[in-house]
Amino acid sequence: MTEAVQRKSQTAPFPFDNSYARLPEPFFSKVDPTPVSEPWLIKLNTGLAEELGLNTAALRRDGAAIFSGNRIPEGAEPVAMAYAGHQFGQFVPLLGDGRAILLGEVIDRTGTRRDIQLKGAGPTPYSRRGDGRAALGPVLREYIVSEAMHALGIPATRALAAVVTGDPVYREQVLPGAVFTRVAASHVRVGTFQFFAARGDHANLRVLSDYVIDRHYPELKTEERPYVALLKAVSERQAALIARWLGVGFIHGVMNTDNMTISGETIDFGPCAFMDAYDPAKVFSSIDQGGRYGYANQPGIGQWNLARLAEAMLPILDDDTEKAVEAANDILADYGRVFQTHWLDGMRRKIGLATSEDGDLALVQDLLARMNEGDADFTLAFRRLSAVAENDAAEEDFASTFRDPATIGPWLSAWRNRLTREDTSREERASDMRTVNPAFIPRNHRIEEVIKATVEDGDVSLFEALLEVTSRPYEDQPTFAAYAEPPKPGEEVLRTFCGT
Repeated sequence: MTEAVQRKSQTAPFPFDNSYARLPEPFFSKVDPTPVSEPWLIKLNTGLAEELGLNTAALRRDGAAIFSGNRIPEGAEPVAMAYAGHQFGQFVPLLGDGRAILLGEVIDRTGTRRDIQLKGAGPTPYSRRGDGRAALGPVLREYIVSEAMHALGIPATRALAAVVTGDPVYREQVLPGAVFTRVAASHVRVGTFQFFAARGDHANLRVLSDYVIDRHYPELKTEERPYVALLKAVSERQAALIARWLGVGFIHGVMNTDNMTISGETIDFGPCAFMDAYDPAKVFSSIDQGGRYGYANQPGIGQWNLARLAEAMLPILDDDTEKAVEAANDILADYGRVFQTHWLDGMRRKIGLATSEDGDLALVQDLLARMNEGDADFTLAFRRLSAVAENDAAEEDFASTFRDPATIGPWLSAWRNRLTREDTSREERASDMRTVNPAFIPRNHRIEEVIKATVEDGDVSLFEALLEVTSRPYEDQPTFAAYAEPPKPGEEVLRTFCGT
């Protein structure tokens, strides 16, 4: 094994400017990655690397060493971030990056500051007796799903690289180890605020809030009550994000407060999954025994998490406690309205409505109820409805997604009646519907095929194919038509697992 991390590589320069590492010491612990034996670069996201202003040729050559943590680029200041969090409703005052190390930040080609973080790079002061490592399967899952979410137009952390370490990790069985390189707008979480609130450290709560405003919400600097404005802005972003999750049938699976970013990006794709047959109570996560983070519960959990953020921020919202509570409650009360607006607007587009009427909510709810009763595949049904919007001959294909095709007839009649009050042409309507109703998602059984082929056989061809097809989710891709189909009997994935 490599005996020590090599520092200050000149061969693959990163334009680091590490603002988080300049914060006071309680925010993080300095730590180097732990070297691995035989790193091998499985995948480099060259498009993202170029977006970040990185030298892709150098990364192809040196990426295995850099993205495994064996070689630290010049300008990096590796740290593990400190945070707390509610995990399944139970507060833990100290969590932190137990298997993640923030290398640093770069300013990308658009002028946006972005984190580069290694996941699975070895133990940190927050590992809590863990090995700080990641298995190859969860690394592949996070790579696939985070890039698919980006392609779907949903704010999410990105995948820059995946590396096999050459070392085993020990879980229920011995598995090949891997390191995942994640890119994020930042890794500040609700749990970061909770960390300082739990310690009564109001000074650093203000430092953190100012940092977040500078980095993510600079327009709030001139607000009379900037911290109240920050809470409101975070609430609105989270409402919009979760509405978009629901629009593509996405279930996060572990919406703890330490997995909710302040920037409004989706983060941590451990036991996440996309629904096949529509079921509002659907749960995949093996650790979510009570269904706390089921599909339809996600909006309410988002509000619950924001309430925990508001509690953490109360001491700095206003010197008058009653006014602070009133401001926080007003924001939390408005969350439902903001979410409902985003969700209903998204659902209107999914069924081809460009205008709004009072009966639209009932029309959407009726469709979803029939889909639930008829075991209709969420993604396939909406995609085929897009075809019906353009050509009535496609109705049979759409109806065939229901266990009893006849049950959708009454809804189609009501839908067509509603469309008579729209001004767009059929072609325009269908085209717009296809921009919000994907043909392809990273279906659970396909992800499991990828993991099995890569882990057991060293075959990355299925991994590459799934990445390719999900990079263009809204396009018809005849070559990959099979990837649009739901799992056959016996192929269904009923449980997903955390990567820890």
